[in-house]
Amino acid sequence: MSSSQQAETKAEIVLANPRGFCAGVDRAIIIVEQALEKFGAPIYVRNEVVHNKFVVDGLRAKGAIFVNELDKIPAGSTVIFSAHGVSKAVRKEAEALGLTAFDATCPLVTKVHIEVGKLRQAGMEIVMIGHKGHPEVEGTMGQADNDAHPEDKAASLNMYLVETPDDVLKLAVKNPEKLAYVTQTTLSMDDAALVIDALKAKFPLIKAPKSDDICYATQNRQDAVKIMAKDCDLVIVVGSPNSSNSNRLREVAQNQGVEAYMVDNASYLKAEWLVGKKKIGVSAGASAPEVLVKEVITKLENLGAANITELHGVIESVVFQLPKNLVNVSENATLPANK
Repeated sequence: MSSSQQAETKAEIVLANPRGFCAGVDRAIIIVEQALEKFGAPIYVRNEVVHNKFVVDGLRAKGAIFVNELDKIPAGSTVIFSAHGVSKAVRKEAEALGLTAFDATCPLVTKVHIEVGKLRQAGMEIVMIGHKGHPEVEGTMGQADNDAHPEDKAASLNMYLVETPDDVLKLAVKNPEKLAYVTQTTLSMDDAALVIDALKAKFPLIKAPKSDDICYATQNRQDAVKIMAKDCDLVIVVGSPNSSNSNRLREVAQNQGVEAYMVDNASYLKAEWLVGKKKIGVSAGASAPEVLVKEVITKLENLGAANITELHGVIESVVFQLPKNLVNVSENATLPANK
């Protein structure tokens, strides 16, 4: 940015609240760090434990090895399942490979897994609202595995994935009278509502979850961005490209008619975004650490923005317990040597 452009940039900075880490992300990171402290490196993690490059790189530097498939892990090693959850098949594979597993699945994702299990036991078909290819969706869909008919998996699942109202229009189920839906926990509440309305219109008897599957942290951060965006003409969301909840925050701002961008870190900020702006809103996805937010603020100030205001918001006091099999391991315990 030229000095003349910088002089024209007198935007205020507005911080959304809440923003950044949620209880599930905190828990997942602590699980990896404690496993490294208790058993030493390497500790294997199936998929990125949370979707943030800064966090993953930090854990990798401490000795965590991230793999997409369990067969990449030496037998007898320690593995941690990511916060997004895994399928029944992955758990069975870990056991078959003799891996010591610690589960970092967010308890709110586990809640949806339990829902799916109960619905399957009741003979219900299930529609999942979510994004194809996301690890949380793969893990939740994988709770419908039918052990009784492993040779005919597609026929035995009776579980369907939809992402949009158009997907619902194309959906065919076997018995509309025994149908229920669940959702990915990190969806846009507004987008999910459109799909739910379409499901209810097509399948009037469809059963809703007992409580909302979209997690409290996702809801709180989206609500905060909606409030913040009303007074802003630019919104910056800190989050990695593969973070579903971070992408949804950017979309929430855009849907308010506000120019919005998502950045992995401060280096992604572009000076031209600030030209002519009056108020710049800043938020962060549930997997983005506050240190990255602070770096973004510093960069915005260097580009000419000033006068930081932090909005009031919902105070989150949720804390999730660590896995019992990790807590119960003494500090001096040793597992079979990791290779």
